[in-house]
Parts: sequence; C-alpha cells; structure tokens
Amino acid sequence: MIDPNKAAPRRYFLDAHGHRVLIGLSADETAEFEALDLSSMRADADRMKNCQSENLAEQGKVRWLELYSRHESAWQAWKVQSRAEQAADSGFVNYI
Repeated sequence: MIDPNKAAPRRYFLDAHGHRVLIGLSADETAEFEALDLSSMRADADRMKNCQSENLAEQGKVRWLELYSRHESAWQAWKVQSRAEQAADSGFVNYI
C-alpha cells in the first residue's frame, strides 16, 4: 500500500469551482487536453477510417503535445520552487 504521506504531489489544483486544473494550463486548456487525450485513445482503437480523420488526429496530437509540454515545464518549475521553499522552512542549515 502507498503511504499517502509519501505520495507524489498532484499535478493539478482545484479551482474555485472545484474543477481540476493542470499546473501551467487554464481550466479551458485542461479540458481541451483531457478531451484530446480521450479522442486519441478512441482514434487508436478505431484505427482511423480515412485520410481526413488521420489529418485531424495528427492536428490533435500536435495540440496535445503543445499543451502537455507547457504543463510539464510548469510542473518542473513548480517542483523546484516547492523544494526550495521546503528547504528554507526546514530550519536545517548546511555549512558545507
């Protein structure tokens, strides 16, 4: 069983309306990202019926990657900032 006190931090926060929002994205972008994620899974399952749907799927993959890259970059920056704040609050001084 995973110890909840040692679990990784969440990659999202809850907005004022209780909706999950990925770090680095807006609520609308998070919804778009999740929709693209689901549609890509459906597209893979259907194996694309024609060239037009393949082109739309490719455009969706490009947008998904753009949103994911922004989220991942913000997530990495958040982790660095969070660690720095924890170190500052720890009261431990390293004199090396």
